[in-house]
Amino acid sequence: MYFLAFFIVLAFTFYIFYKIKQVRTRRPMEKKWLSAKASIALGLFVTLFGLNQLLLFPSTITYFIGGLFILIGLGSCWAGYKMYKHVLPYAEREAKELDNK
Repeated sequence: MYFLAFFIVLAFTFYIFYKIKQVRTRRPMEKKWLSAKASIALGLFVTLFGLNQLLLFPSTITYFIGGLFILIGLGSCWAGYKMYKHVLPYAEREAKELDNK
């Protein structure tokens, strides 16, 4: 159980890290790229939290709520990954254009 708690804290830490980087950058595509990475980290956090609840408190209500958290978290990870793959080429091009100036 401790390894799961470690990964929950790690995922939340990455979420905070990417959100802070997103606020601090001025490039629009980099903002979207960092938002996608933060979405993946938040989805991982929610998924792991739901899994942790399933393992700690085995009851019918917990199974329902934990399953809901897992589905929402996986959906957030999937949407974040799709956004990440879509925005990555634009963010790379934006970085190259600003570096060449």
